Amino acid sequence: MGLPWTAIVGLLIGALTNASMPGRDPGHLIVTMLLGMGGAVLGAFVGRSRGWYETGDAAGLLLAVAGGVVMLAVHRALGPRGRAR
Repeated sequence: MGLPWTAIVGLLIGALTNASMPGRDPGHLIVTMLLGMGGAVLGAFVGRSRGWYETGDAAGLLLAVAGGVVMLAVHRALGPRGRAR
């Protein structure tokens, strides 16, 4: 049940990320899920590099959302509407 669980958690993290950043989201459900999954990976990487998590530990909710915010900010800056600005 690894991949379905990852997708569900990614969707949850992506939804929390979208709720925490005002403005229009350049993507839809799949993009939200992928950004949430990427945010969780980024949060786990930062947590491991800072010594907060051991190798193999999942990121905490707050750090995963923070990683998702970074991913969404980059996505908005590099997305189709971001290039036109």
